Amino acid sequence: MTETLLVRPETALTPAPMTPTRWRVLRRRRETHDTCTLELEPLDTDGMAFRPGQFNMLYVFGIGEVPISISGDPAQPDRLVHTIRAVGPVSTALCARKAGDVIGVRGPFGSAWPVEAAEGYDVVVMAGGIGLAPLRPAIYHLLQHRGHYGNLVLLYGARTPRDLLYVRELERWRGRFDVQVEVTVDHAGAGWFGHVGVVTTLLPRAHFDPEETVAFVCGPEIMMRFAAKALMERGVAPERIYLSMERNMKCAIGLCGHCQFGPVFVCKDGPVFDFARVARLLTIREL
Repeated sequence: MTETLLVRPETALTPAPMTPTRWRVLRRRRETHDTCTLELEPLDTDGMAFRPGQFNMLYVFGIGEVPISISGDPAQPDRLVHTIRAVGPVSTALCARKAGDVIGVRGPFGSAWPVEAAEGYDVVVMAGGIGLAPLRPAIYHLLQHRGHYGNLVLLYGARTPRDLLYVRELERWRGRFDVQVEVTVDHAGAGWFGHVGVVTTLLPRAHFDPEETVAFVCGPEIMMRFAAKALMERGVAPERIYLSMERNMKCAIGLCGHCQFGPVFVCKDGPVFDFARVARLLTIREL
């Protein structure tokens, strides 16, 4: 007797979470001295639907893989965009890819910025350094659905003017009348006429109603802690402050345990958490 195996269509069409699909580098753009942006096109699929704030595992064949936030437009699933800082062998190899090269992609994984739940609220986006990259898909969504939100504020800080990401895009956003964009650097050089100081010093300039505000924050953990503290001092509720906790992720599916953060796994339960959930964990040394 021959047994027939029935396969559900969605199971047949969904790749195994540990199996990368092939994507070709369409173009590479140098952002700063150590950071690049790769735009990818699919070879094995029609594209990849993702939510703002999610990440992929990018695989360089023969070297390894690394978790990188998606930094492109969620409305364009046939193009994947990742901004990568070269800090190790895999990320350095990724930044060395050129148009036509093929890399592996697993994903998307993780939780997302709550852009739908924020509708009707003022939204404050605070970014430090390369933390602007994971926030960019949320900014795209907010601007594309601008009428669904109240005041929209982007506060962005970098170490120096040379470390600013997406400079042309920042200028374009700054030219809009329906969004407030403030940029600062820690250390200014010749030719910089903007604000100098850490990103939290921009908060007094920001126009929003603290009792009706949702905040999205991404950057170094110390920056996020101080940003959350400053937002709460301004009157924003901790459960409406969201952080992207991208740390120690290796497998992306909660299997290896590298990213365990107290009772949660960053790759599976995050990387986006509301501050009320992780505030205590952030105060525990070496956790």
